[in-house]
Amino acid sequence: MAKQKNPSRVEPQKLRSVLLGGCFLLSMILLVVYTSYVVSFSNLSFWRSNRAAAPVPKAEAKIASTHQADVSYQKEKLPSNPFCDFSNRRNDYCEMEGDIRIHGNSSSIFFVASSNVNATKLQESWKLKPHPRKGDARAMARVTEVSVKTLSTRDAPKCAVHSSVPAIVFSTGGYMGNFFHDFTDILITIFTTSQQFNGEVQFLISEILPWWNEKYQKILKSLTNYEIIDFNQDQVVRCYPHVIVGLKFHKEMSIDPSKSPYGLTMVDFGRFIRKSFALERDMTIKLGPDQGKKPRILIIARKWTRRFANVDEIVRNAEEMGFEAVVAEAKLNLIEFAHIVNSCDVMLGVHGAGLTNLVFLPTNAVVIQVVPLGGLEGISWIDFGLATISMKMHYMQYTISLDESTLTEQFARGDPVLSDQKEAYKKHGWDRMIDLYFAKQGVKLDMGRFSSTLLHALELLRQE
Repeated sequence: MAKQKNPSRVEPQKLRSVLLGGCFLLSMILLVVYTSYVVSFSNLSFWRSNRAAAPVPKAEAKIASTHQADVSYQKEKLPSNPFCDFSNRRNDYCEMEGDIRIHGNSSSIFFVASSNVNATKLQESWKLKPHPRKGDARAMARVTEVSVKTLSTRDAPKCAVHSSVPAIVFSTGGYMGNFFHDFTDILITIFTTSQQFNGEVQFLISEILPWWNEKYQKILKSLTNYEIIDFNQDQVVRCYPHVIVGLKFHKEMSIDPSKSPYGLTMVDFGRFIRKSFALERDMTIKLGPDQGKKPRILIIARKWTRRFANVDEIVRNAEEMGFEAVVAEAKLNLIEFAHIVNSCDVMLGVHGAGLTNLVFLPTNAVVIQVVPLGGLEGISWIDFGLATISMKMHYMQYTISLDESTLTEQFARGDPVLSDQKEAYKKHGWDRMIDLYFAKQGVKLDMGRFSSTLLHALELLRQE
């Protein structure tokens, strides 16, 4: 008589087989997904990984990665108030309500605890650098570290100045002075942080320079009704009922509505900028059969780095297509240049800080970013493409061909500098390649190839 199998042994064996098979199948699926992701974004990943280690070139102080390892701050929270968050990879942030006393010259912020707080919670301190380039050692080396401490009323310094409005403490160190970083690191982040107070807030700014304050006074005065305090030089103890230390960073040149008070967007920021600078146009020209006025195209002229080598030809071609061409350098007086930008319907420029002027364009404008050699397609989209779309404008990205780079005048056709950027970084070194691609490369547009881009821009202006 055949021996019967014990069901109690067979079932676990089947179950183990099923589980093992399922795990193997899941692993293969994950591997395929991961491989697809890496292949899809290989150029961007390569650029990011190398960009993080690069020194800041003199011509373009913006070589800093958002994906570098975070600075190793403590992941702690202050008891009740104040509250500090060290978990974000781009910024540390504290917000406190109650009796807060600030002594800028010693970089100290004191949260004065009530007498019934557990004594062990007193005398605690947390340190942070209030600038949204956390993880970028080069940028943060230019930022003063601030200490947030809890003290008893008995030990707290006496108030010299009392304020009934909140305060925001932040630094304009880092890469300030570079137009792109001025906006992405500070002006957009201070907009999202301070708008909730409708001007009833005071700024205490470390590393502030008089020229920087003067350059952006139109924006700063629209955000605060009060004197801006030089944090590093302030000798008195100022007392506030509500203090924010640091600025929350969302993404490059953009705002995440889910992370901002009242769901603010880049459309709101554009509206705010136009109002601050008293810009006339909220919308571009609307082309139609009865439209006699020509659309204006602004060509951002750079004198030295990543300049257009055939500006006259670009102007002539654009005018033949029906544009009114305006050539201007972005280093003019900011207020004057903002009005020039706002008067235009299309903006054309090579990848660089000058494209930050897109914030002055009217809604529905067209931004054409020309991407030079160097594997810059991904970072070009992140820096300016996303911002353009977020502001309800049209974005076009034109990647030059080999023949359109002036580097062909310096290198033979087979050199990796021209044919294989990844190999060029390995062969010549990161420092030299950044100098070549950013500082020593010009662009000579092939108008036979580029004309279709201009025609497409005209079509976009005809759309609703």
